[in-house]
Amino acid sequence: MPNVHFTPQLERFLAAPTRDGHGATVREVLDHVFADNPRLAAYVLDDQGKLRQHVAVFVDGTLIKDRRDLSDAVGENSEVFVMQALSGG
Repeated sequence: MPNVHFTPQLERFLAAPTRDGHGATVREVLDHVFADNPRLAAYVLDDQGKLRQHVAVFVDGTLIKDRRDLSDAVGENSEVFVMQALSGG
């Protein structure tokens, strides 16, 4: 099953340990993780269920393309990383 890792910065606000997820898409995997930790969802997703502007999700080292529906595929042994996007110069 996929492993889901969260940025350590989230630990300042709430528990966000690495978790096993279930599902074939980023949405399914994150929904599974958020079912046990709904407060975490509010830090990652906006009120429309899309990724927040300054959140980036990588599956097996590749940045996901679908930030709205989170339909990118996740393999059974994938590593999913949820982190803060950096901007600025």
